[in-house]
Amino acid sequence: MPPEAAGAAPGAERVASCPYEGAWRFTAPAVDSSVPQVRHAVRDLLARQGVPVAAETVDGLLLIVSELVTNAVRHAAVLSPQITVEITVGPQWVRVGVGDNHPYRPKALEADYAKTGGRGLLLVKAITAEAGGACDVEHTPAGGKVVWAALPFSAPLL
Repeated sequence: MPPEAAGAAPGAERVASCPYEGAWRFTAPAVDSSVPQVRHAVRDLLARQGVPVAAETVDGLLLIVSELVTNAVRHAAVLSPQITVEITVGPQWVRVGVGDNHPYRPKALEADYAKTGGRGLLLVKAITAEAGGACDVEHTPAGGKVVWAALPFSAPLL
């Protein structure tokens, strides 16, 4: 069917979506053993779908996943025994989100070198910024939140 017949403007071409595009969602228990399991699931999904993402971007994305799942396990498990993981792949970017039912909106702490923890969200923001992506926290209709990060397939040229 020509584009005009489908309601497109005359002369417009229909752009087919890429075969690797899509959205996936799964849940995991809010326990420490979920951190490596979710990381491996995300890595395997990207490979299985044939997402053309640069190796260093995958490394950064998997570190982000580890930090977000760890934060949900450590800080939200009391009110959220399960977490939700969302992976969305667009034409030139990949977005991961980790949701829980805890209403607290996390904030990136400043680097305190005397502490051994507490810098996970700061690390997520740094990796995302270096890759030329974006990250944020959104509240869910059920009163929880999703912390997400979106990265382009390859880092911007500096």
